[in-house]
Amino acid sequence: MRALRYSLNVSLDGCVDHAAFGGGEALHRHATENFARVDGLLFGRVTYQLMEEAFRAEAEAGTSDDPFVASLHAARKHVVSSTLESVDWNAELVSGDLGAAVTRLKEQPGRGLLVGGVQLPVELAALGLVDEFELVVHPVVVGRGPTLLAGLPAALDLRLVDSEDLGEGIVARRYEPRR
Repeated sequence: MRALRYSLNVSLDGCVDHAAFGGGEALHRHATENFARVDGLLFGRVTYQLMEEAFRAEAEAGTSDDPFVASLHAARKHVVSSTLESVDWNAELVSGDLGAAVTRLKEQPGRGLLVGGVQLPVELAALGLVDEFELVVHPVVVGRGPTLLAGLPAALDLRLVDSEDLGEGIVARRYEPRR
């Protein structure tokens, strides 16, 4: 069964607003390495549209030498949405019962799935479908905006399995649920 991994940038105070963080080579390298560990990306509508708007044209024009952009462009994308009628960009719509649909994706052979975003991971975590949580912690306090896993109906008991210093005070910490 493919593992479902959640990775997200977060501030010291739990803010997950992507506009609050800088990009940079180390972060793109780390994300590219995460893409290499999986063979599918799972996005909600908002994250899919955000990534498509930010990177698709650049990738298709061939104007970027950033491996992150190339990896994102090439990756198989699964988009959870009840409002989109169609997707492209190497993507397919995921609809119907979320738990059953994601379980089917996890049961397919492969290296794993990577999910990002804000709302979809809350639903997946509540269903017990997330196998790994990676928090890329930035040394900044934002004081506003959306927060990590807001609205989760129950506490998650996690154990630290890895920590990587990405430089400039940014640390990627990986956790697995205690089951």
